[in-house]
Parts: sequence; C-alpha cells; structure tokens
Amino acid sequence: MIPQLETPRLMLRAFTSNDLDAWAAIMADPDVTRYIAPTPMTRDEAWRSMASSLGHWMLRGYGAWAVQEKATGDMVGRVGMINPEGWPALEIGWTLGKSSWGKGYATEAAEAAIRYAFLTQPVDRLISCIDPDNTSSQRVAVRLGETKGERTALRVAGKDYPVDIWSISRGEWLRRIAGQMG
Repeated sequence: MIPQLETPRLMLRAFTSNDLDAWAAIMADPDVTRYIAPTPMTRDEAWRSMASSLGHWMLRGYGAWAVQEKATGDMVGRVGMINPEGWPALEIGWTLGKSSWGKGYATEAAEAAIRYAFLTQPVDRLISCIDPDNTSSQRVAVRLGETKGERTALRVAGKDYPVDIWSISRGEWLRRIAGQMG
C-alpha cells in the first residue's frame, strides 16, 4: 500500500522494523529534535513514531517515508506528507540525521514528496510548518519554491509551538516544474 519513490540518490520507502536502530539514533540527537520535539526521543518513542508514520498511511492514504541512501543502503531520515488531526493543512515535512545534513537530501526527497502529493491528493496547497528559528529548514523551503506565510501555534501533546507556515500552491508547483523542463 505504501508506494516507493526513487530520486537520483535516495529511495523513499515504508519504514520496517529494521529501521528502528537508525531512527532511534536520529531522534535521540538533540540537534535533530531541537525544532520538532520537546526533548530527544527515547527508543520506545522512536518506535511509536515509526508506527505512527505507518499508521498515517492506513488512516489517510498518504504519509511519510523512510529515506534510504542508495549508495550505502543506510536509512537516513523521514520525509513525506503529514496531516494529523487538527493540523492546519497537508504538510510536507522532513527530518534527517545529522550525518546527512548539507547534502541536499532534504530538498531532493521533499521535491519527490511534493510531486507525489500534487499528483495524488486533491489539494490546492501544501504547507511546511517550520520553527521561526530553524533557518536550515527555511532554506530547504525556499529551494522547494515555498513562500513564508503566517505565524501560528501548533498544539502538540497539550503544548503550543510557534511555527511559520510556508507553502506552495499547485499552480506555483506546476510553473516550477514547467520551468525546469523548458
């Protein structure tokens, strides 16, 4: 049920139980979780996070993929569509392990996720919820063609987190891909 996507350097695929060690290590890193979780995750929380990603596919028909580096076979993060109950809109989100930062993987994988989302989902706009201090993710959003919009608060586990809503419309995305082809 979970499709597999391929980019030049990455494979986007369903999480498997074999990903737990790598995902737990990624989510235990305070530098990785600084803008996305109140604290680094325990191994049990990482397991629940993977299960939640898989469950999202079952409940919504779309979700996030495990990101695998083709050259090494290593699982290096998660990228995809996020839309839990109460979310402002269908989000494209990315979380990569620190060893994969600065390689363009977030942009490469998120571009594939955006393409998949616009080709399969009846939405006119995709968003990315980015912490106002997360300049690295803001740069990814700009490379994806997203523009910064309103600031809001996301309520997660009973706590409000400030985020800027970055977005790209279907029309903007179509113009971008037409420009890349021509």
